[in-house]
Amino acid sequence: MKSSIFLALCMLPFCLPAQKNPLHKLLKQHADKFEAVLSNPQHQVQIIYTQIDRDAGNQPRFTTYTWGLDTGLYFYPASTVKMPTALLALEKLNELQITGLDKHAVMQHGAVTAPQTPVAQDTTSANGLPSLAHYIRKLFIVSDNDAHNRLYEFLGQEYLNRRLWEKGYRRIRVLHRLAAPNYTPETNRYTNPVSFFRPPNEPQAGELLYYQGEVYSEARPAFTLRNELCGKGYINNAGELVSEPFDFRQRNFASLLDLHHILQAAMFPEHVPAQRRFRLTPDDYRLLWRCMSELPRQSNYPRYPEKDYPDGYVKFLMYGDSKTRIPEHIRIFNKVGNAYGYLTDVAYIVDFEHGVEFMLSATIHVNANQIYNDGMYEYDQVGYPFLGELGRAVYQYELKRPRKFRPDLSRFR
Repeated sequence: MKSSIFLALCMLPFCLPAQKNPLHKLLKQHADKFEAVLSNPQHQVQIIYTQIDRDAGNQPRFTTYTWGLDTGLYFYPASTVKMPTALLALEKLNELQITGLDKHAVMQHGAVTAPQTPVAQDTTSANGLPSLAHYIRKLFIVSDNDAHNRLYEFLGQEYLNRRLWEKGYRRIRVLHRLAAPNYTPETNRYTNPVSFFRPPNEPQAGELLYYQGEVYSEARPAFTLRNELCGKGYINNAGELVSEPFDFRQRNFASLLDLHHILQAAMFPEHVPAQRRFRLTPDDYRLLWRCMSELPRQSNYPRYPEKDYPDGYVKFLMYGDSKTRIPEHIRIFNKVGNAYGYLTDVAYIVDFEHGVEFMLSATIHVNANQIYNDGMYEYDQVGYPFLGELGRAVYQYELKRPRKFRPDLSRFR
């Protein structure tokens, strides 16, 4: 089993000695639930847990602990990359500084280089038209892949990665659209033309506000990681087994630490270094917090049947292994990812009734046969139960953890 390690994040003003790591103690205390997974190196578990304590003025202080954290080890981040993409899309729109252009403007995509596809309508929105705000709703509420891809196309591959690196998130690369098998590493460099128009409920409806032509991205982040060649084999696009390691070198990556930092920047923008922040408006943050925590059954546009989208559908920590409803007093602001046997959740969890708040991020790999792209992963048997138990164990610990001052969490209601 990997030894427990302690990390004080660079922006954190306070830390404790490693031997007092409560995460280490918690995992040991519940060894019956965690030891079998943690002791198996194939699961590649990484965990980050941040305690939040408020002072008399409600200012937060963060203390962070980790288990198995390894920023140089590859894991497939899947849909977790949608979070930085959404944040940067909002930021880019703000930085254009065009009168009338905002996240509710009608957003349409053209198509130039195959296999690009155009978008002019969105029947899942209230007005039947696509917008950046509506894509963000779908991206967080049910982790919609197309919604992410449309924001990726607005940003462009090079811009997206360069801006993240400039902010200090240097263990990230977003190189491709998601669930888009017709694209290659080369065609993912090309991103569609995008146009924004005034929405139909405004004067001068339909007026072109901004046009961005097709973009080709030349530069891309270059770094190597351990384990980018994985497993014993994979199923190719023809459905054939190839008996050689699966190559992730042209795939997306985001270290758990960078994802944890990005979530912290989204939830506590005033309390991270200026370089790491995203240039968003108060209304942008309200949209993000609402969409990051909204449950599928609470959405009217689009409508998501609860039988197909239970509360735990994209809330792996605490509820990923359950079909029960999440209590009204608990809200989870998060982004999950699952693909190729990798499960990840990056979450800020709040209990308004008991005055509890904490951040918890974790990733686990469940692919016992070491064959990729065969759809045979132990999500239900191992992955979701582990993340559910982990979230509940930390939550129960937080319920009992003494706090000098009860937090005022009203801004997140």
